[in-house]
Amino acid sequence: MKDLATSKNLRQPAILVVDDEQRIREGCRKVLSQEGFDVEMADSGEVGLRMIEEKCYDIVLLDLMMPSLSGFDVLARVKALHPDSVIIVISGYATVEYSIEAMKKGAFDFLPKPFTPEQLRLLVTKAIEYTQALQDIANEKSRMRVLIDHLRDGVMAVDTQKRLVLANPAFLDMLGCREEQVVGLPAHEVCGNPGIEALIDGALATPEEEFREYSEELVRESGAGTPEAILDARCIPFRDRAGRNVGAIAVLHDITDQKKMERIKSDFVSMVSHEVRSPLNSVLAQLHVITDGLAGETTPKQMEILGRASEKIKSLLSLSTELLDLARIESGLITVEKERVNPAEILQDQAAFHEAAAREKQISLELEPLPQLPSLLVNRRNMEEVLSNLITNAIKYTPEGGKVVISASTENDYLKMSVRDSGIGISPEEQERVFSPFYRIKNEKTRFIIGTGLGLAIVKSIAEAHGGFVRLQSEADKGSVFSVYFPVAACC
Repeated sequence: MKDLATSKNLRQPAILVVDDEQRIREGCRKVLSQEGFDVEMADSGEVGLRMIEEKCYDIVLLDLMMPSLSGFDVLARVKALHPDSVIIVISGYATVEYSIEAMKKGAFDFLPKPFTPEQLRLLVTKAIEYTQALQDIANEKSRMRVLIDHLRDGVMAVDTQKRLVLANPAFLDMLGCREEQVVGLPAHEVCGNPGIEALIDGALATPEEEFREYSEELVRESGAGTPEAILDARCIPFRDRAGRNVGAIAVLHDITDQKKMERIKSDFVSMVSHEVRSPLNSVLAQLHVITDGLAGETTPKQMEILGRASEKIKSLLSLSTELLDLARIESGLITVEKERVNPAEILQDQAAFHEAAAREKQISLELEPLPQLPSLLVNRRNMEEVLSNLITNAIKYTPEGGKVVISASTENDYLKMSVRDSGIGISPEEQERVFSPFYRIKNEKTRFIIGTGLGLAIVKSIAEAHGGFVRLQSEADKGSVFSVYFPVAACC
């Protein structure tokens, strides 16, 4: 049998035997000493209590029937003084009633007299494993508490009644809460933010067969001595082993500095793009004067050079326009510039507008018959820009003789607009990156295609600003399908 005293290399448990029979005390001491324990003994309940008041024992072997002070009285006192002590009751009166009564008072197990050394070893082994499990849990809780308390992000947990069971200092600081003891308080008293309360309600109401993360950007209003803060709040349901909702966990991340930097970047891009447009337009106008012959005759070679210069300036103008668009989207301006639009009308207009460019490249541009589509409350110019970017890209990246198809339908609670092409396609490793600003696919097939790398980034930003999203299906050398989803809930 393994050495119980060194099990798991933990601290050696302290054992006390309280029994008025000397042979029982000595027998227990002998058996347990052979296992490496230092065992102390008490010949009465009074002596045992005095020893317990002076020292905490991990395991107490306690006789129930002792003169003067019974084991039941000692048991109650031990549990009051040291709740984590494991009490093993030993008695020659091992009736069901005694067992039940002892368990009610906090006994761990019952060992009837007479018992064998092997029975004692097995029961002490079980008690040691139990105390070690309790110690492991306590240590883990302590480590977890230290870790959570030192996180820079705010962490809070509530039960199903929305009462706090945990909140680290960062969480309380982010919400400006100055309460010292918050555990047990209702969440609305601590948070004081309807946004967080709504996230908690959503997490607690999540069906058990589903798992969902609720997120929202929250603004902590300025107060006396409290600066404004922008918080990224996320909340998920917390479940037990059976999958039942037992609470919710919320995490706050302070993104105030990040938002300020984004605003500075956006303002800088807007300023530079705006200042560049005027001189570029002026230079382009002067070039047109020359190429139109208004400043005198030019040679064919000069016309070729001036033509290339004009194309480069047009590319720069396109870049500045797209940078301004991206800055406007990121600043959130389009969310306040919405109107009711007929998507079918926009689809038809865009198909007609790009017909000439497709014909010039000998590409078939087709608009599939449209079903009845709901009107949307969106930014009209941005919706046109989404379609224009997708159709332009499809024509650019489709070889001569290819085909581009535009379609639309309703799917669940979204209006879906798709542009399908028979172009060069996009490899799986590049499909996620094509929506990043300034990213362009570079290979032999794209080296002569001119672009800024902002078109798809703008499409994605516009869709997300309207509560929608973009999906891409593509296969190299077989073509791509870009689908943009706008929520129908935004209509009417």
